[in-house]
Amino acid sequence: MPFIDVIQHKNAEGRLLEIYDDLVQSRGKLAEVHKIQSLNPETIVAHMELYLKIMFGRSPLRRYQREMMAVVVSVCNNCLYCTKHHAEAVQHFWKDDQKVQQLIQDYTTLELSTQDRLLCDLAKKLTEEPSQTNNVSYLGPLKATGLNDRAILDATLVIAYFNFVNRIVLGLGVNLEEDGGTGYKYD
Repeated sequence: MPFIDVIQHKNAEGRLLEIYDDLVQSRGKLAEVHKIQSLNPETIVAHMELYLKIMFGRSPLRRYQREMMAVVVSVCNNCLYCTKHHAEAVQHFWKDDQKVQQLIQDYTTLELSTQDRLLCDLAKKLTEEPSQTNNVSYLGPLKATGLNDRAILDATLVIAYFNFVNRIVLGLGVNLEEDGGTGYKYD
């Protein structure tokens, strides 16, 4: 149960109803993380714009890499809501339940490319010890795998975004949807 009042879709009016209907149309359904912002509807619009740019916009990073980092950040923050949602997205790309579960349990035991492993390491370090993230230990090795500065910026944006969202979810008591958070559009 959320810690603050939430306006449900059936009770929404005016601009909030328009925003909710647009989300259902574009994403396939309305997420609890959006409804938690119902008392300030324009933040939902800004939130979605940021989310779509970071997670679906043009980037040197592949979509699965962004979702993979989202899972690592959310696991580090013990955010079941975002872990579940973004593990579902990783599953959409990987199509391997066991591999996705291993990503959640301990990505370091997962057989990943060097680049993917380093992206996961960056996600973990920037989440748990942001002041300890540095060029020599984290960014330099990523560049050595062929990632350019734009890709590193995009990885950092994904990591920062999920730390932001995890805090909304955890701080305001957002619960998983009744269907477990499945059925969104991932492409």
